Amino acid sequence: MSEPESVPPQHLPGHASAENGLVVLDGPDGVAVTMSPDAAEETGRRLIEAARVAREG
Repeated sequence: MSEPESVPPQHLPGHASAENGLVVLDGPDGVAVTMSPDAAEETGRRLIEAARVAREG
């Protein structure tokens, strides 16, 4: 998935918290995502893998 040309990449990390048995990820520009613990855990793995690939070029 490529980034739209008009949206610059964010350089600040989001903030994750646990609320009422769910995981809430608050990101830049008012982005907020609520996930189940399982979805959050898998998303975390996928983000780490994508970051590794991006660093390798």
